[in-house]
Amino acid sequence: MQINPGAAEFPHRQIAAQLKAQVRRGDWAPGERLPSIPAIAEMFGVAKQTVQRAVDQLRVEGILITKPGSGTYVRGTRRRLNRLSRGRYGGFRGYHTDLAARYRQQLVSVGRSPAPPEVADAFGVADGTDLLCRRHLVRTEDSPVEVGASWFLPADTAGTSLERAEAFGRPLYQEAEEATGRRYATATDTISARQPSREEAETLQIRPDTPVLHLLHVAYDAHHKPIEVAQATWPGPMTTLTEEYKIPGPVPEQDPDPGLVLG
Repeated sequence: MQINPGAAEFPHRQIAAQLKAQVRRGDWAPGERLPSIPAIAEMFGVAKQTVQRAVDQLRVEGILITKPGSGTYVRGTRRRLNRLSRGRYGGFRGYHTDLAARYRQQLVSVGRSPAPPEVADAFGVADGTDLLCRRHLVRTEDSPVEVGASWFLPADTAGTSLERAEAFGRPLYQEAEEATGRRYATATDTISARQPSREEAETLQIRPDTPVLHLLHVAYDAHHKPIEVAQATWPGPMTTLTEEYKIPGPVPEQDPDPGLVLG
């Protein structure tokens, strides 16, 4: 392990590139602990602060994770989001895409909560209006990978199962359809990138300067009235968005109208 003092690239970036290459080669397996910062600094013959900057860079990129009081480890999971929110509905109604076995979704809370601006706008109500909110957290074996919430109008959910702090044995949208008497017909997904809130950074166990991807999912009935507004936030460097779709074939050429005179 060495750096080139005469290179244009900063030393900490050279170190980060070499550490990343070792992870890709499998020198350190997912979940394996790296040598200490002082040990790596000795290997490269640089100051500890230089190595710390390299490690910080790889944390932001989602390659490493630091556990306070324990050390720095290779992150074991990179979440692949297939078809965004469409996976919750599946190709056929009732046949939804379950979370992979390594993901565990936990219901965090259920109750009235002030609607944030993007949720209020989607429902057409004033900011801070009390709505029913069902919050959840998705985890893997080594870390949280998603914080999310589903919002409903209290007029739709009063006295229904949606107000109970319990998980359902079926997709939430199916429970919502039965509880509200309204059927999901269309939906829109809006993805944005931003910095996390302090609460999101703490929950997702990421640095405050690590960007996150944020999804706003609005599901409508046949009259284009919103039934549910869902939010999901993921650590950007650890998340891959994948969209798979068919490409239309060429349109068959048609013979010209025999009655049409060309030229």
